[in-house]
Amino acid sequence: MFDWDDLRYFLAAARAGSFSAAAQTTGVDTATVSRRVARLETALKATLFVRSAAGLQVTSTGSRLLETGLQAETAMHAAARSGDPEAGGGTVRISVAEGFGAHVLAPALPAFRRGRPTLRIELAANAGFLSPTRREVDLAVTLSAPTDGRLLVEPLTDYQLAVYTSSRYLADSGPLDDAEDLRRCQVVGYVDDLLYSPELRYLDEVAPGLETALSSSSIRAQCEIILAGGGVGVLPCFLAEGLVRVAPRVLLQRRFWVSTLREVAASARVRAVRAWLQDLAVARSRDLRPFD
Repeated sequence: MFDWDDLRYFLAAARAGSFSAAAQTTGVDTATVSRRVARLETALKATLFVRSAAGLQVTSTGSRLLETGLQAETAMHAAARSGDPEAGGGTVRISVAEGFGAHVLAPALPAFRRGRPTLRIELAANAGFLSPTRREVDLAVTLSAPTDGRLLVEPLTDYQLAVYTSSRYLADSGPLDDAEDLRRCQVVGYVDDLLYSPELRYLDEVAPGLETALSSSSIRAQCEIILAGGGVGVLPCFLAEGLVRVAPRVLLQRRFWVSTLREVAASARVRAVRAWLQDLAVARSRDLRPFD
């Protein structure tokens, strides 16, 4: 049996992506974090991390331990909060981009709420964002970091985007090995004057002057158009199931940020949801950044 405290250092390193960053969050030195993770690996007889230019990468065994460890950590936090009068429940409304909300957050919500049966979650997953400062939501997951000083803002996770098409369209179009090959394709993307965030302007990064033939304000509608053989498009990798990646040298990266009003950020219900979002981002890192 391993020391449960070693698991805490493993989780911190998995979240932070390095032993040094994990040391800052846990209040110990880097050597201590490294030693405790090594001791955990010895106890489990498994390698949990590999090093890369991007930092620590969780192995397949580490991913399984991460999922279980996050559940254990949630249970421990719930036990620690058992005397908190606010911990019993309440309502938290979250604003989040449509694709991330529907594909990543929504499937994870039932398991989260089973541990907090009196907590009510309202998920606003739209093509656009509602505002914590206008009291429209308690939490907002956005594509850029708000600058309003009334907000507590933290990075949530990076995610990757690539160019995808259907196997049917690729069979008709022939090889699409380079970004320039996309100029002879039907391009699927956003309606330009309905873009709700500048981070969604992808096409000029792919190939300057590239224009859409079919467009929608909805990323899920774009996915359906591409799946139906309607062309090629830039999609978050976590939405590309069933599609074929083309122009493989094209790989874009964006970041999600989570923000809430400082005056409500300390409430138990909001703290619980913020912690859940951070843990979920770590647990789904391979889906969000598959080409790291």
